[in-house]
Amino acid sequence: MNLVSADLTRGVGLREPLVRIAREIDASFDAMLSVPEDPRRRLIEAMRYAAIGGGKRLRPLLLVSTAEMHAVDRAAAVRAATAIEAIHVYSLIHDDLPCMDDDALRHGKPTLHRAFDEATAVLAGDSLHALAFEIIADPVTSGDPFVRAELVQTLAGASGAWGMAGGQMMDIMAEGEVFDLPTVTRLQQLKTGALLGAAVEMGAILARLPAEGRQHLRGFSRDLGLAFQIADDMLDAEGDEALAGKALRKDADRGKQTFLTLLGPERAREQAAMLVEQAIGHLSGYGEEADILRAVARYVVERDH
Repeated sequence: MNLVSADLTRGVGLREPLVRIAREIDASFDAMLSVPEDPRRRLIEAMRYAAIGGGKRLRPLLLVSTAEMHAVDRAAAVRAATAIEAIHVYSLIHDDLPCMDDDALRHGKPTLHRAFDEATAVLAGDSLHALAFEIIADPVTSGDPFVRAELVQTLAGASGAWGMAGGQMMDIMAEGEVFDLPTVTRLQQLKTGALLGAAVEMGAILARLPAEGRQHLRGFSRDLGLAFQIADDMLDAEGDEALAGKALRKDADRGKQTFLTLLGPERAREQAAMLVEQAIGHLSGYGEEADILRAVARYVVERDH
């Protein structure tokens, strides 16, 4: 399923960068996941099935665009972007398992545990998680050991209990619970926002920007992450499953509180639009070199899947 669809033409100049980064990430996974002629073959084939040829690759685009804004070599940025995408793919594999969301479709094709089996899906997710840190700890990604260490720390923090996995746990606990707006906001800042933020942060780390010089980029990714999730909630409630390539209306079926249920459709749209403008405002110190980041911010609330 081609996820770089016609709705991307509404984002100024975004279609070509997304097509390019998707091609680069696919090629990167293809090179790293060569299939051995031994009993591990099924595991590597499962990793390839999940990692190659699907997804919008927004996190890699954010990382590479942030890095290139600061004159980082694109090849190094693509390697780091492959690492963060490996974490994202592993999280989707595990989210789809029967013990989690029990989904049958992902990116318009059977989920990994349906195409292979549950044990293979667990191991494929575990292996992609490990691959991510293998990539960013490799001197090929950066010759600077301090950069590599900070990349590892950032990605680990965004992936674990104080990031994506913690948000996923909150999401599981949300079933049947009455979460207020601050709690739902915190949930989504962890489950969705943490990896989006890490993508931007890792691009800045590759550029050796000091921590105190990244506040505007952190503001951008924070507002982007919340706008992304509001749009996601609206798509889950109102979207087309054929375009999404996965099951929708799950949150409502499970009685979960979302931005949409708490704010209502009109106010949710207004909030998402405001967050996008705030995100773009954080980039006011940049010129046209930040146009892709601005386009991504606009796209997250315009997309139809």
